[in-house]
Amino acid sequence: MGKLIEQSKPYIAMISLQFGYAGMNIISKVSLSGGMNHFVLVVYRHAVATIVLAPFAFFVERKVRPKMTFSIFCQIFALGLLGPVLDQNFYYLGLKLTSPTYSCALSNVLPAMTFVIALVFRMERVNIKQVRSQAKILGTIVCVGGAMLMTLYKGPIVQMFWTPRHQSQTSAPPPAVIDEKDWIVGSLLIIAATLAWSGLFILQARVLKQYSAQVSLATLICFLGTLQATVLGVAFVREPSMWALGWDINLLAAVYSGVVSSAIAYYVQGLCMRLKGPVFATAFSPLMMIIVAVMGSIILSENIYLGSVLGGVMIAIGLYAVLWGKVKDRKISTDKICSEVLPNSSEIFPQNVNKVQDIEAASNQPMKKGPQAGDTSILISGDNYPKI
Repeated sequence: MGKLIEQSKPYIAMISLQFGYAGMNIISKVSLSGGMNHFVLVVYRHAVATIVLAPFAFFVERKVRPKMTFSIFCQIFALGLLGPVLDQNFYYLGLKLTSPTYSCALSNVLPAMTFVIALVFRMERVNIKQVRSQAKILGTIVCVGGAMLMTLYKGPIVQMFWTPRHQSQTSAPPPAVIDEKDWIVGSLLIIAATLAWSGLFILQARVLKQYSAQVSLATLICFLGTLQATVLGVAFVREPSMWALGWDINLLAAVYSGVVSSAIAYYVQGLCMRLKGPVFATAFSPLMMIIVAVMGSIILSENIYLGSVLGGVMIAIGLYAVLWGKVKDRKISTDKICSEVLPNSSEIFPQNVNKVQDIEAASNQPMKKGPQAGDTSILISGDNYPKI
């Protein structure tokens, strides 16, 4: 029973994280629709994340933190630009112009975009004759097709079974009608945000090889991103009243997204990626889309359109096709490394036995046991070195 609970922890953590992400989308949508500026929200979100992460980075990784160089600093500065600044500002603005369910569904093209960028920079290899490469290419095409369908086609409203049918007859205000132009612009902004997030994944994988302190790296990304976002925010938002926070939904959005969606998410994702690999962490993103769809239609009376449903299904199918190809790549790569590091034992054993025979042949006499030596045996260790 204890072993089962231990094995279930990564799954429980990632499922819980999807609920946290879903709450962030709902709360942020309410805050942005109520007048919160997205530049200001980005600044406060990552300032909160920096404050939460900094003590853990300082005390936990104090002895293992690598030396900071100018090259590493420049790369971390670029990560702060790609993540907190470009990705979050584009995503929040796209969220404001569309809906939480739509934004979550469209952002599921992340693995496909990451694959394309890695392919362009020759970090990913494709052999069209291999099934796993065909799956990644086909999955990417399906993801792009789903994103285009969601962007260009809305279709009729889909009535969900949990939505009260008498909702339109109540005195509650109807959901905001999104203009067709805003819908397309919002879609392009979410795609741009996903593209920036893909670039962050590619660059972060490179930086982690040089700067392996994960919590410290996350803290520096949030801190530098806060500084950059502040400069950008001050340039575009010069009204002091826009920066004021009260005890309202705007404060909740800043603190919640900073603590849950940045600080806790960095730690949980990093831990699960270390235990199960990066593909495991990405595979749960369609669950967030379902959670947001239920919460959005109940809490925000959000309309869900047929185009969003069809496009979301296509993106989910394409997502898992790309992830399946990545799993096969990882398995083959692991098997190849194991075959190089640990050859077949049947080939090792005769080589080690022959070492004794060679010694006997060179001395023209058999090896004898000393009176106090005891029995002598050959042990093949895990490092392939004979111990006599």
